[in-house]
Amino acid sequence: MTTAADIMHPGAQWIPQTETLDRAAQMMRNLSVGALPVSDANERLCGIITDRDIVVECVAMGHDPSKVTCGDLAKGTPRWINADADISEVLHEMESHRIRRLPVIDNKRLVGMISEADLARNLSDEKLAEFAHNIYAGA
Repeated sequence: MTTAADIMHPGAQWIPQTETLDRAAQMMRNLSVGALPVSDANERLCGIITDRDIVVECVAMGHDPSKVTCGDLAKGTPRWINADADISEVLHEMESHRIRRLPVIDNKRLVGMISEADLARNLSDEKLAEFAHNIYAGA
């Protein structure tokens, strides 16, 4: 059985909800990632911030990224998966919520992230095409 832990990108890092978006952008650059899980004071997932969020929801709106926090942009119900979840559960979670990045949690701690690139490396062409159709075509 292939699990979330088997396909995830390990070493994901939180950014606190109180941290500013300019700091989030710097972390993304330094880590070579396009998304960061956002945590509350107890290191519990409260959302995800993406590079696109920073551009569209902050910069393009004329806001100063050094004054807007990650918590200001982290919206909706956070989605995540247990490290021992089967890959079919990973696909179901991502497809049913039409999300492209999924934090992986083990013992209430962030241990990695699953992205489309991780799926591309681990799925058959047929399964990957089905995933892409469900995410992008809204099936």
